[in-house]
Amino acid sequence: MGNLVTIWAEWLRPSAGLVTVQWSLLLAVATIAGYLVQRYIGLPKVVGYSLVGGLAGFAGFTGAVWPLSGTGLFVLELAIAVVLFEAGGRIPLRWFRHNPMVLAQSIAESTLTYVAVNLGLQWLGMPAAVAHPLALVAVAASPAVLMRVAMDVRASGPVTDRAMVLATLSTLYALSLGTVQAELEQRQQLHLLDSLQPVALLVGLSIIVGAALAFSLRLALKVMSPASENTSILLLALIAAATGIASHLGGSAPIAALLGGMLLKQFSPRPWAWPRQMGTAASLLTMMMFVLVSVVAAQVDWTMQVAGLVLALVALRGLAKVIGVALGNIGSGASWRQALWVGCAMSPMSSIALLIASQFALMQGSTGRMIAQTALPAILLMELLGAVIATVALHRAGEASQPWLPQWRGRDNTAALPSEGEERDA
Repeated sequence: MGNLVTIWAEWLRPSAGLVTVQWSLLLAVATIAGYLVQRYIGLPKVVGYSLVGGLAGFAGFTGAVWPLSGTGLFVLELAIAVVLFEAGGRIPLRWFRHNPMVLAQSIAESTLTYVAVNLGLQWLGMPAAVAHPLALVAVAASPAVLMRVAMDVRASGPVTDRAMVLATLSTLYALSLGTVQAELEQRQQLHLLDSLQPVALLVGLSIIVGAALAFSLRLALKVMSPASENTSILLLALIAAATGIASHLGGSAPIAALLGGMLLKQFSPRPWAWPRQMGTAASLLTMMMFVLVSVVAAQVDWTMQVAGLVLALVALRGLAKVIGVALGNIGSGASWRQALWVGCAMSPMSSIALLIASQFALMQGSTGRMIAQTALPAILLMELLGAVIATVALHRAGEASQPWLPQWRGRDNTAALPSEGEERDA
């Protein structure tokens, strides 16, 4: 693969650079794969995106290197920010006032996941300095994958909503604690009071940037229609600006976007048709994110020892999330059956886990490499397998309106197939 790329680079003279051509062709193949996977196998499109990205990574695709930096890191942060802004915009804070057990359920499943993975990996012989960051990575579910799965199977209902809220909250915990922990690991010489400074700086800057983003959009929506194309462009432009500003000042761009979405929801409580508003540009950005994650995650060396640790992490994480959701289910208004499917729907792990692992990899040298050696295969596995488990969970919960059987069974009746416009609006 490397020789082929070298030969290709000698005669190819693209105006935008070889990397741009490589990524354009890779995204084209991923788009086709995602479409075919959904149409002929009945699985969500993200499975096709991840398969193509993973195969490209295994084949030595050089368009993204680990740890992420520069343009690759910004694209990942921007895509995560867009997804988390949308996820935050679906969470009304007053919901927690009326049903505080949802918050307790979220804390229970995140805490149990962290403890189970941390202690389990140490019991298997992994150093505490590696097991602790991996446990933080495992806490993060993936609202992006869950959102795409729900869109592809046209799912809506209490299980879908509860899983989305719990996945978003677990993301907030993991991002906050992971970013702060990575920062503190670089400042081991600091005393306790000194170590509080980076924590306060990260949280404070994220809140300020998130509030500024929400306030700016609130002002714009007073004079612009929410359904306007210009409003969508303004939304994406402001999220991109907030991403750059938060990262440059020392805050967390994903946390700022998540808080911005939640605050905007408070200012404008009416429901939003986010997929239509964000448009094709946001869909392309999230697809790039899935492909980028799988390309990077596939670059690590796979060994039998690593495979055993990855399977242990995945098993402990899945079991802990199901049990944690069940423990916090008492008084939360959901049945035990719904709690089971909520726990299963939180299986996906993708871009946010990769971003947390990247922060540790950049700051901890050899320990960071050990973290990446286990985290990256687990992320790749759970981006693929997690999407399948979430699809099954939403179908078994009875909230998916898209038939489970592949659509080729109905190819003789093409009128029954959804058009591309209907797919986006689902």
